[in-house]
Amino acid sequence: MASNHTAFPTATAPAALAELLDGNRRYATGHSRHRPAAAQHPFAVIVGCVDCRVPPELVFDQGLGDLLCTRTAGEVLDEAVLAAVQYGVEELGIPLVLVLGHERCGAVAATLAHLETGAPVPGHLALLVDEIAPAARRTRALPGDWAEHTMCAHTAWVRDAIRADPAFASAHIAAGRFDLGTKLVSLLP
Repeated sequence: MASNHTAFPTATAPAALAELLDGNRRYATGHSRHRPAAAQHPFAVIVGCVDCRVPPELVFDQGLGDLLCTRTAGEVLDEAVLAAVQYGVEELGIPLVLVLGHERCGAVAATLAHLETGAPVPGHLALLVDEIAPAARRTRALPGDWAEHTMCAHTAWVRDAIRADPAFASAHIAAGRFDLGTKLVSLLP
């Protein structure tokens, strides 16, 4: 069941909380298009971005319990993300880890803006800039869209970092790019 709101981004915190709880009641009472999974038997781990336009279960048309998803802004790795991926691979026996980047990534845009202006990065956002900036620096001189080159390079770097970790040796590690326009995922080399 689709939500009744059309422009929720300007909502107040109480209205947003009420929307979440209403959605939960629809889910719990069976009035949702999604059905609770009796058990989790995911076949893939998705390391993706928090961008709300790229929910893995919808992007890949999978049901609840089919994917083990961990999401951070710009698919930035930290110990919690790596532990979640390892849980999926070792404890649940998941054979595939897909790192999923996407065009028009806000974390990439913020990193590029910081690199262009040199402005200080506030608070916890410094982690994002610190992790994405190497890809931005490596791709700055390439012709074309710097943000696109940065996103692809960073996504491939995350894939390669996971591949290099012996904790994930039993899984196949891949990287993909989600196109917001076509809604298609293409694999990165």
